[in-house]
Amino acid sequence: MRAVLIAAAMTSALASAASAEVVDAQANGFEVRQAVHIAAPPTRVYEALTQIGHWWNSEHTYSRDASHLTLEALAGGCFCEALPGGGSVAHMRVVLAQPGKALRLEGALGPLQGTGVTGHLTWALAPKDGGTDLVQTYVVGGYVKGGLNALAGPVDAVLGDQAARLKRWVETGEP
Repeated sequence: MRAVLIAAAMTSALASAASAEVVDAQANGFEVRQAVHIAAPPTRVYEALTQIGHWWNSEHTYSRDASHLTLEALAGGCFCEALPGGGSVAHMRVVLAQPGKALRLEGALGPLQGTGVTGHLTWALAPKDGGTDLVQTYVVGGYVKGGLNALAGPVDAVLGDQAARLKRWVETGEP
């Protein structure tokens, strides 16, 4: 229930910051998409994507501290998190890195990690009006008891929050 309330609050808060949508939701998978314009060139936005520990929401980490996150922007690179006590989490792996153009990761985020699914999170960047149009998509498929369609909305809200935080961090220095 808490996740649904958080998702609803995030969705309404982000309505003005980004265009977010559940593109499709089925029992075996879903696609969510966020689009946002960032007042910075694509090279700066791409660089910011790789500095994920500065803008990702700590609430959506295992350690509750986003500064423990790293992202190596090269094929095979890890979106990883250091855990207290010496542990670690590999959230996703980089499968495409095109500086200033696109970054694609493969894996299951958060609670999806313990299920029979995988996904592709893509950030596509395009120059526009002196800034960058960023389109973030997450396509997930596989098996979850009860189906994946019910998870599309909450995942969309969480990723919408991340896109808005990235935009704020790039433009103001504060996520």
